Amino acid sequence: MQERGEHIYTLTELNLDIREALSHTHPDEYWVCAEISECHPNRNGHCYLELIDKDRQGRTTARQRAIIWSNTYSLLQPYFEQVTGQRLTAGIKVLVLVTVTYHELYGMSLTIHDINPTYTIGEAARRRAEIIAQLEEDGTINDNKELPLPMLPQRIAVISSSTAAGYGDFIDQLQGNSYGYIFYPVLFTAVMQGDRTEASIIEALNRIHAHIEHFDCVVIIRGGGSTSELSCFDTYPLATNAAQFPLPIVVGIGHERDETVLDYVAAVRVKTPTAAAEWLIERMRLADLATQALRQQVVDIVSNRLQQEKSYMQQLAGNIPYMVAQRVHNETIRLQNWTHSIGSNTSERIAHEHNRLSLLSHLLPERTITRLRHEQQHLDNLANTIALLSPDATLARGYSLVTHNNKVVRSVDNLPTDTPVEIHMVDGTAQAHIKNTSKKHDNE
Repeated sequence: MQERGEHIYTLTELNLDIREALSHTHPDEYWVCAEISECHPNRNGHCYLELIDKDRQGRTTARQRAIIWSNTYSLLQPYFEQVTGQRLTAGIKVLVLVTVTYHELYGMSLTIHDINPTYTIGEAARRRAEIIAQLEEDGTINDNKELPLPMLPQRIAVISSSTAAGYGDFIDQLQGNSYGYIFYPVLFTAVMQGDRTEASIIEALNRIHAHIEHFDCVVIIRGGGSTSELSCFDTYPLATNAAQFPLPIVVGIGHERDETVLDYVAAVRVKTPTAAAEWLIERMRLADLATQALRQQVVDIVSNRLQQEKSYMQQLAGNIPYMVAQRVHNETIRLQNWTHSIGSNTSERIAHEHNRLSLLSHLLPERTITRLRHEQQHLDNLANTIALLSPDATLARGYSLVTHNNKVVRSVDNLPTDTPVEIHMVDGTAQAHIKNTSKKHDNE
């Protein structure tokens, strides 16, 4: 119960007392660091904000309304954006010069008079450095970078917004590549800006992981945007999920000046979605060139071996008469020497040696001819093998080759109706027009 003589305040009177007390106890301007949790410019040019403070566990420990009046906001916003490269928006930390005001109807609020943009730049860099340091301490920061890059990256898991212009550019660049390479991109939709970005991309990575055997790599792409929109790619949960993902990740989120933590941990970082497509096409081209080089190397090895065998046979054939004559001469000299040494009573032994020499003279050409036939048969076998592998031999077996604009047609997808083509057969070429096409299905 009320004590006698005790003054009774109306709510208005109490709030006015609080207002007067605050004006006496906090009359000055104060520099305050806080995080913007809400930011709402209105059509009158004023900007209404909600500032918060958090502890190390991320729990909000303080909250206060703030306002930037239009005449101040019109100066602070362009200045802040010019220095930091981003607009005032939720999720960034700021250092602002404020005065404390209290209104008996609206309560306490802060009026912002100035802002220090270098604090925001430093805070973002500090936050990024802390995440990178934590990943280094975990020992996972280079895990994705150390994965072997696919030689033929055709099966691509794409994380993007389905309506993003960057996704459309990426697909157009892949499908319209000048080499005719075929890619199989599968879209895993995700939110690519705002508060839901982190959770949405992690969820997409989890869905890809459930079907990981069907893909060669992951591509995370997004169209261009302001620097402030990149903060969603500077989070520890997203970075650690990407760093430890078992497929190489290619990141192209449409910015050139800044590097996010996601860029830092990915196997490949490019500037734009189009550049991501170009990287994939270039990987295919390098593999194609390597295959062509190996094919030419095989042809060269076989050709060299044939030439060596031919040279050997020619040399062998040229040396045979000389070898036979030399052997006969040597045997004759040996026989004469032997005859001279044993005297005239050895006519029977001489006849035997003459018979042996005659037999040898007959056998040596015969064996030489047999060896020559064997080497010729080996040479013929090599020539037949090369002939069987040639395009002409394939055409001779009843196959034909279809070209359009001097390029080999590998798929009906490259043949719109009423397209002129050339059909190459073993005995000539025919001209034709495509009337219609049908696609062969997997179960056919």
